[in-house]
Amino acid sequence: MDFSDSNLWTLVEAIAGSRRTRDLFEAVAVAPALEGPRARRVSRAQLAMALNLLLFEDLERRVPCARAYVRDGAAAGRKVRFDHGALRTVKAPAGDLPPGEAAIVRLLEPLGYRCAEVYPLDRIALTGRAYAHEDLPEDIPQFFLSEFHPERFSPGFQAAVARTLAGSRDPLPAFAAPLLQELRSAGSLAFGQARQLLPELAGCFERQHPSPLRSDYQALLAESEEMAWIATEGNAFNHVTDRVADVEALALAQKALGRPMKETVERSANGRVLQTAFRAAPVERTFRAAEGHLVVATVPGSFFEFITRRPKPDGRLDLSFDTSNAQAIFKMTSPGGE
Repeated sequence: MDFSDSNLWTLVEAIAGSRRTRDLFEAVAVAPALEGPRARRVSRAQLAMALNLLLFEDLERRVPCARAYVRDGAAAGRKVRFDHGALRTVKAPAGDLPPGEAAIVRLLEPLGYRCAEVYPLDRIALTGRAYAHEDLPEDIPQFFLSEFHPERFSPGFQAAVARTLAGSRDPLPAFAAPLLQELRSAGSLAFGQARQLLPELAGCFERQHPSPLRSDYQALLAESEEMAWIATEGNAFNHVTDRVADVEALALAQKALGRPMKETVERSANGRVLQTAFRAAPVERTFRAAEGHLVVATVPGSFFEFITRRPKPDGRLDLSFDTSNAQAIFKMTSPGGE
């Protein structure tokens, strides 16, 4: 299907340029309902999908095996069915940034997202919330948004969290607030307004605090691999997920190619949601040493996930998540993997 004259294509192209936009649409499946000819206003569904495409590209750029997988698919005429993106926040004061999930929910709700379910991830001190799009819940990627709870850890750990987050900036400029309010009330924006807002929304999915102290990172890692990951990666997408027909067959095929695949496939308690993933890509990050100079170390970055969703008894696709699955998948960002 040719989207090149659609509102969605034109909006993404205005940010990413022609070549990157073409590559994205060749790589990621987009629902026909989002096609729509060019118009003076951009719907919240179109803007939400445009944001997701930019965030997908950002993760693909940071995860080499994801890039290889996506390119293999594009070469074979197979597109990624983008199921969801996941990110982490911290339920604690964070400089100028709203604490916890509030920093992200303020964007998601005007875009048409609503919290569909809450998932206590107690083994790793997170609370996960699935945000599904009200207009096209099966076709627009969900957000799996987690909040980390530092109050469950030692006083020294909490102090390291406070120091790490204290210098956080709020990436949203002042002009974004009235645009988000109009989007919330009208369900759309003029194309020029959407074009102005989109890169600011994408900028919220980055690390907003300065490079952490090396000693603080080590203190965080000793008690929580999840908080240590947030210290270096912030609110960047932890992973994106391809919805595939048979995740077990896919895992075998990717292992045969020598890609760093999780050893096992996770199966939900109801048997309808199956997940696996590539292990996190190693990345180099800068830390501040106690003496004031900067040091560079290799740490776990983001990863790429695969999911199979089977229908519920009523025939609708099971869009839920599973706490056991999620906690096992999150181990992909541990320094040792599984």
